[in-house]
Amino acid sequence: MRIFKHRGFHQWAKSEGIADNILKESIEEMEKGLYEGNLGSGLYKKRVALPGKGKRGSYRTLIAFKKEKNAFFVYVFAKNVRADIDEREEKIYRQLAKDLLGMSEKTIKEMVEKGKLFEVKQ
Repeated sequence: MRIFKHRGFHQWAKSEGIADNILKESIEEMEKGLYEGNLGSGLYKKRVALPGKGKRGSYRTLIAFKKEKNAFFVYVFAKNVRADIDEREEKIYRQLAKDLLGMSEKTIKEMVEKGKLFEVKQ
């Protein structure tokens, strides 16, 4: 399975000190069916813990995910800042998930080369 971060998510993760191994562990949990919500079209909600803290007080991420294929971290929010995304945002992110999961390997490679996607180090 290949794991990617969308550019905005990558910048956030870098600023918060979220290492790739934390993201990789989150996807491993998802492959076992452990996630907070299936929003449809391959879009999932998953908690990600901050270093030194548990998942309960940490962040919620939106991930475009297809088991045994690809995962794309696309958005993040702190639960103490906002309760959830609204319906309009959910619709937009479901479409983004559908688009990302439907991309060819060639298109993924081009997006990585252009700095729009960043691959999580395995």
